[in-house]
Amino acid sequence: MDFLRFIRSNAAFLSAGVLLALSSSWGQTFFISLYAAQIMEETGLSNAGWGMTYMVATTVSAVVMIWAGTVTDHFRARAILLVVMPGLALACVAMSMNTTIIGLGIVIFMLRFFGQGMMSQLAIVSMARWFVRSRGKALSIASMGYSVGNALLPFVFVSLLAIMSWRQSWLVAAALCLLAIPVLLRLLRKERTPQSVAKENEIAGMGGAHWTRIEMLRHPLFWLSIPMLLAPPAWGTALFFQQVHFVEVKGWTLAAYTALFPIYVTTIIIATFVSGSMIDRFGSTVMMRVWPLPWAIGFVILGLAPSLYAALVGLMFCGIGQGIQSNASTAFFSEYYGTRHLGAIKAAATSIMVLGSALGPGITGALITAGVGIEFQFQWIAAYFFLAGGLLWIGLAQNQRHLPPSP
Repeated sequence: MDFLRFIRSNAAFLSAGVLLALSSSWGQTFFISLYAAQIMEETGLSNAGWGMTYMVATTVSAVVMIWAGTVTDHFRARAILLVVMPGLALACVAMSMNTTIIGLGIVIFMLRFFGQGMMSQLAIVSMARWFVRSRGKALSIASMGYSVGNALLPFVFVSLLAIMSWRQSWLVAAALCLLAIPVLLRLLRKERTPQSVAKENEIAGMGGAHWTRIEMLRHPLFWLSIPMLLAPPAWGTALFFQQVHFVEVKGWTLAAYTALFPIYVTTIIIATFVSGSMIDRFGSTVMMRVWPLPWAIGFVILGLAPSLYAALVGLMFCGIGQGIQSNASTAFFSEYYGTRHLGAIKAAATSIMVLGSALGPGITGALITAGVGIEFQFQWIAAYFFLAGGLLWIGLAQNQRHLPPSP
């Protein structure tokens, strides 16, 4: 009953969070990779060339995010989306028209910056700032936008290819992006400025201080957390970016493998809500410590999987890790560094995650070209998760005692 009451009382802001997260889909790897074959055919790129183009463009978007993401500390979400969403729609239109490799790099940069970068920043920072005691629940609900996009959009847009060209389907994406703008403006008509929200709901971080981004960058905990912040976007993105190669190695069909995705997404949804409730009760530290384990187990199982049933188990473990990620990292930065400068702080973290999503496909693709099997790579990826989790555990153990009492 408390959960339903929370939803009813905050329906407008929560719905805006879901729609902002959903609208980031046009710049997410799971959506762009649907068109990999057509893009490579049109531009003449090899798999290695496509992976390198994607990696470079995404890396540049990550660098730009470091500065651009700070605007969420100063302007309302509805003001920012009036710039970001038309930019994302323009990127979709540009993808429908592009025929050159240079143009492709520019389009991928725009999709990744406006989509994965700024739209995600708007959704997550807004939830973390608008809600304090129920931050975990709010982040869980907003994250449903990612899950809905992941579950529905590939099926819908692959189906559209039966009745229109791939270029025309990108125009559909642009139209949907633009149609979301008036809905979001309506939902956020009572939104206050970030400064006014901060004055009422401001929460200090370690030592009772309101950390700036520069102060965070000088703190050891941030550097100990970087390997884990990189891990899910890097290797989770690679898992989907290389899925065609993976199923070929395993001897499965892509259709049979992707048929597992609804269960994968359902696992993400369950894990998202469970982890959100845990964060509201116990804080982010517990979930941050648990976060690496399901990812590591999932990659071990996927690498060794002899059948689709085993692959499903591996995907479910990865889904648990993805669900925890939806809440834990944002709650972690809010609790440990405070919310006064959360936009600037989260922009730095988001840029790291975007960089990870660039490195994963590039590294795995280069290793495949060099003859390193994807199954063997998955075992080393699992080892990376264990190592990154160990470093994070050390950082949390050293600094948890400096947290202020829960509000």
